[in-house]
Amino acid sequence: METTSRVGAQAPAAEDGQQVPSARRTVDGYLRAPFPWYGLDEAFTGPRWLMQVGTAADGAVEHGSLGHGDEPSIRHETTEDEKERFAVVVTVAAHPGRRSPDGTGQLEATSVSSAAWLAGAGLLTCTWPGQLDHTLRDDWLAQQTETAWILADDLDGPEWSSLSLPVDGVPTPFHYRESEFGWVLAGSTEQGVHVGAYGRGMSAYGLGFAVAEIAAYA
Repeated sequence: METTSRVGAQAPAAEDGQQVPSARRTVDGYLRAPFPWYGLDEAFTGPRWLMQVGTAADGAVEHGSLGHGDEPSIRHETTEDEKERFAVVVTVAAHPGRRSPDGTGQLEATSVSSAAWLAGAGLLTCTWPGQLDHTLRDDWLAQQTETAWILADDLDGPEWSSLSLPVDGVPTPFHYRESEFGWVLAGSTEQGVHVGAYGRGMSAYGLGFAVAEIAAYA
C-alpha cells in the first residue's frame, strides 16, 4: 500500500451549483512549475482550459490541473441526459519525503496515490447527489473526499483495475476506477511526475497523455 500525500490540495471553488471561473489561476502559476505539465495528447481536438495550481507553504508549485472538453458544472449523478463531456488531467511533482519549508516538520513523499486522490477529489467537486439538500452538500463533499483519500491509499484494492494508456507515445500502466460520478485514473511518467485524471461523458479508454503546451490552454 502506498502512502498518500495530500500535497496541499485545494478543491476547485464552487458557488450556487456552478464552477467559479475566477477561481482558476493565471498562466503564471503554471509557468513557475519546475516540472512538465501533462494534458491530453494531440488526438484530442476539443477545447482546452486552465484550472488551478497547488502550492506549498513557501509558494513552490507542487501540482495542478488542465481541463479538456466542456467546462463542468456541478451535476446530479441521477441526471439521465448527460451532455457534459470532459477530462481533467492532474500533474503532481514526484519527490521523496522532505523537510517542510519552515523546517518544523516532515512532508510526505508524493506517489501515484497522491495523483489518484487529487483526481478523485476533483471529480467530486463537480458532482451533486440528487437526494441531498443544498445545505448538506458541504458535509457530503467532506465525507466523500475522505473516502476518495482512503481509496487512493489502496491502489491494489478491489475498487481499482488496470488500464494501459499511452504517455508520450509509450504504453503506460494506470490504476483505474469508475463510480456513479465518473471515472478516475492515476499513473506515473518518465518525466518525474505522477499523472491523475478524472472525467465524465468521455471514455477513459481512448485517451492518451503528453507533455502539454501551456499556451494552448491559456
